[in-house]
Amino acid sequence: MSQNPYRQLHIYYLAGRVPPLSVPFHHFIGNWEEDGYTFLFFSVVARDQVEALLLDQPHLILLDEFQMTYDEWQGGMVQPTRIGRFFIAPPWDDAGAMSDPKCLSLKLDPGVVFGNGTHPTTQDCLEALEKVITSFQIETAIDIGTGTGLLAMAAVKLGCKRCLALDFNHLATQTAANNIRLNGLEQHILAIQGRGEEFVGADADLLIANIHFDVMQHLVKAKGFLHKRFFILSGLMRSEVRHILHMLSALPVEVMARWERNGTWFTLLGRTVNM
Repeated sequence: MSQNPYRQLHIYYLAGRVPPLSVPFHHFIGNWEEDGYTFLFFSVVARDQVEALLLDQPHLILLDEFQMTYDEWQGGMVQPTRIGRFFIAPPWDDAGAMSDPKCLSLKLDPGVVFGNGTHPTTQDCLEALEKVITSFQIETAIDIGTGTGLLAMAAVKLGCKRCLALDFNHLATQTAANNIRLNGLEQHILAIQGRGEEFVGADADLLIANIHFDVMQHLVKAKGFLHKRFFILSGLMRSEVRHILHMLSALPVEVMARWERNGTWFTLLGRTVNM
């Protein structure tokens, strides 16, 4: 068992985007960019490195800095977890891999990206994946908003031959690619950066989308949505799932199953009909 490399996080919140660096940071974990803002993550105090960056890139502004444990950032301890047939463990704590031959093991290093398997929607998506892939012939899939790559890897472990793992966030794409390598699935999964709306038309038997509601609306409206035989839509709250169900009611699709957690989170499994 190796040591968790992320026990303490030192986070620097900047206005602006950090350009590619000619000199790499030390003890650097990752760079999360969103809506013109940047979060730099380090495993040690890195104020000197950040100040040097600000001098070199005057368009950047340091807005705040934080320190917290890795478990606080992830909303709980990242540890081996059994979810249905899956045994999901970080690479620094995978010694307890299940001996059950029916168990499917996955190494997952979430880094500072969310999606370690503990969220209710992730767990329901895993159940939905098992339901559809073990019941129907699913050769190809696209996972939009892949995050850590967990659902894409689970689809392949269940028997899907090829999967496109897509995320608009560069750090998420890097994290997914790293997890794909950790599990030796490079021949089956390709992680790329891009917008879901631009890739929803890609040829695939199954669409997986555990994403924000505002993105999902665009996916369901897209012409390419109906090119998939099956779909899993998740990450939806009560008012949002009502809206998505209303949109689906106007399309030639059938909702085969739905999951609800505490009246808050909803997941849908469906398929196209008359296509």
